[in-house]
Amino acid sequence: MEKKISFSEVLKKYTMVIVLVFVVIMFSVNTKGVMLLPQNVNNLVAQNAYVFILAAGMLFCILTGGNIDLSVGSVVCFVAAVGGKMMVLNSMNPYLSMIVMLLIGIAIGAWQGFWIAYVRIPPFIVTLAGMFAFRGLSNVVLEGQTLAPMPDAYLGLFNNYIPDFLGGGEGFNRTCFVVGIIVCIVYVALVMKNRADRAKKGYSVDAFGGVAIKMVLICVVVLAFMYRLAQYKGIPNSLVWVAVIIAIYTYVASKTTTGRYFYAVGGNEKATKLSGIDTNKVYFLAYLNMGLLAAIAGMVTMARLNSANPQAGTNFEMDAIGSCFIGGASAYGGTGTVPGVIIGALLMGVLNLGMSIMGIDQNIQKVVKGLVLLAAVIFDVVSKRKSFIVK
Repeated sequence: MEKKISFSEVLKKYTMVIVLVFVVIMFSVNTKGVMLLPQNVNNLVAQNAYVFILAAGMLFCILTGGNIDLSVGSVVCFVAAVGGKMMVLNSMNPYLSMIVMLLIGIAIGAWQGFWIAYVRIPPFIVTLAGMFAFRGLSNVVLEGQTLAPMPDAYLGLFNNYIPDFLGGGEGFNRTCFVVGIIVCIVYVALVMKNRADRAKKGYSVDAFGGVAIKMVLICVVVLAFMYRLAQYKGIPNSLVWVAVIIAIYTYVASKTTTGRYFYAVGGNEKATKLSGIDTNKVYFLAYLNMGLLAAIAGMVTMARLNSANPQAGTNFEMDAIGSCFIGGASAYGGTGTVPGVIIGALLMGVLNLGMSIMGIDQNIQKVVKGLVLLAAVIFDVVSKRKSFIVK
């Protein structure tokens, strides 16, 4: 059975998408189209890859009850510092170094997860301590110096581009655009299959007209994005890393039992525990996972900077947290989606890129991002209060 959705519900559901489109148009006009040049579209991906990666992990921490991880920026720096020292000073194999970096990230996540999940120390305190401790350890490892350059084999994993297997020539990467078409086809097929499955089970489904409009708009955006990338160098490897992580975490959050546990704990921890779910394990997994993704973000960041330095990762945690709340994650936990977080991360990235191109002062940029974050949380709190009153 198709359910009708009012205009106000549609507006509420897609508020941040509308805001993102408005911001892109505004910066495009103010920069006279410079922001949408192929190279700048590529920069949007390269400069913000760490945000997408960290935000995907931060969402799971927030889902457990509005908890956040303040240490991720420092963990990014520490993991990069260890990796840089292994590759630059000790000439260790890049692939072996990456494995060590991942293990360090997992170990840090397990360390913080243990205190949060099993000793029940508030996440704010544990991760604040981690923020100071791992920033300090980064300086100890690097001895206050910057290590560079990274091995070419390592840089190639993150900074290179997918070759054009279809031979599009210098001006246009055909493989890139064909991938965009394939992504759209797969997306439409999945949406239609999911809709058909829900209808078959007797669940209510959105009106087909609204679903069709949504699919068309998303496909247009994807094709326009891939067309711009195709005009530059094609698909950057950093985009592949981001896409794989987004796909995995979208599946985990929406299609697995473990993913539903995170929502359940954030919705009502006591009821979840009484139903037989090990809530301690859910908390532990959230921060273990965050440590793993912080390590991956550290590798991406070090490759982009082609160095390991004591200032790497500064304020990364704020970008990740901001992306989650702007993308619809609830400050109370239990609500949020990976696609929504990606919208939030894109909005943060567009703001950064647009204001940088316009030459806006860094301090003003921080003011703007702070106000956008505050507005998103106010919207969430007010809408939740209205829903409660209506009930």
